[in-house]
Amino acid sequence: MLIALMSSCQRALVALLVIVACNKEAPAQSSGRIAIKADDKGFTPSSVTVKKGAPATLVFTRTSNDTCATSVVFPELKIKKDLPLNQPVDVEVPTGDARTLAFTCGMGMFKSAVVVQ
Repeated sequence: MLIALMSSCQRALVALLVIVACNKEAPAQSSGRIAIKADDKGFTPSSVTVKKGAPATLVFTRTSNDTCATSVVFPELKIKKDLPLNQPVDVEVPTGDARTLAFTCGMGMFKSAVVVQ
């Protein structure tokens, strides 16, 4: 009933707000340490953006036993690191070239990415 009373502009605004609220991508980061949580929903944020040429370290912390994300894998970089419960694990990301680096849980079910731009 409420939606029927809204103008098309108001409906568009509500739709836009819903899309923005559902986006799990982190804001652009220039460099430094970027926290990533591993839990039953996968990796949060699901995508991070870092500045080309700036040092970047992803800090993974697994916060749940109810997940297959007990390790993180960067296939292109040939990196696999175990994620002990509630212990931060650092992964340095090479930022020399603009590219997208995929990372997954050990089973490949949760997929995420680092965008270097």
